[in-house]
Amino acid sequence: MPTATDPASPRDGVLRLGIVGIGKIARDQHIPAILANPRFTLIGTADPHGSLAGVAAFADLAAMLAAVPGLDAVAVCTPPSYRAGIATAAIDAGLAVLLEKPTAATLVEAEAIVAHAATTGTTLMATWHSREAAAVAEARAWIAERNVVAVEIVWKEDIRRWHPGQEWILAENGLGVFDPGINALSILTFILPDPVRIETARIAIPEGRGAPIAATFAMAAGDIRITADFDFLQTGPQSWDMRIDTDRGSLLLSDGGATIAIDGEAPRKSENIEYGSIYARFADLVAAGESEVDLSPLRLVEDALRIADRTTAAPFTF
Repeated sequence: MPTATDPASPRDGVLRLGIVGIGKIARDQHIPAILANPRFTLIGTADPHGSLAGVAAFADLAAMLAAVPGLDAVAVCTPPSYRAGIATAAIDAGLAVLLEKPTAATLVEAEAIVAHAATTGTTLMATWHSREAAAVAEARAWIAERNVVAVEIVWKEDIRRWHPGQEWILAENGLGVFDPGINALSILTFILPDPVRIETARIAIPEGRGAPIAATFAMAAGDIRITADFDFLQTGPQSWDMRIDTDRGSLLLSDGGATIAIDGEAPRKSENIEYGSIYARFADLVAAGESEVDLSPLRLVEDALRIADRTTAAPFTF
């Protein structure tokens, strides 16, 4: 695997990529997708607390930029609160930028990143990996031929299993249960024809923490009524489900969009293609000098947090 000290340069058309933040999502999803795509070569990582065997490691983006001339792009996989500064520095360095979801910790920060990339003409991809789940495109096409009446979202998972020891996720601006829940919102805003708005919300924040561990809320899109139930304390089977009722049948997306069942038929499940699709499109965007950004899921989260009735939940420890 190439490192920052290799004298050889990549083949023509192959993007020299660095990753900032080597946590669970980078190791589980980004690294395998990058290594499987011949349009990228992984040059280095930037993380003060982690590294990858065989890949040049740096404490931060500045150190990587100083040591790696000719870097083309970076994938930013840090906790959300760090992304705005890192993305701005990468854009200033002329790098194409891929952002893990959510785009930033706040909508204001995300909008600033987008504006900065647009001003400089830099490629920016704000990713929503659940939109790439195997059944989402089929669900969108099915819905386009019908009138949706109601949507019910149940998004419940075990924080200790998927975010072990990640204290940042329950800190202020860590988004809490909305960190996984925003995946549901990214699917919702992609498959429905009308803009979605928050109407009511209720959140529970553990004593001494800054972000919710559970949330229930109601939304609407035109005349469509939508309910959502997010929970970070579900053990056993995990629930990432969305039921869509229309004037001509019902559809169930489950497994985060990987499985689909229409009108009670046997569920059809496909393999995980999310991050492979993301990196294929990122390469296309860089080649075309274009960007891809949609901040509507993050806007819904901020609206829910802004209007929510708040309750205090029991203290939480990892």
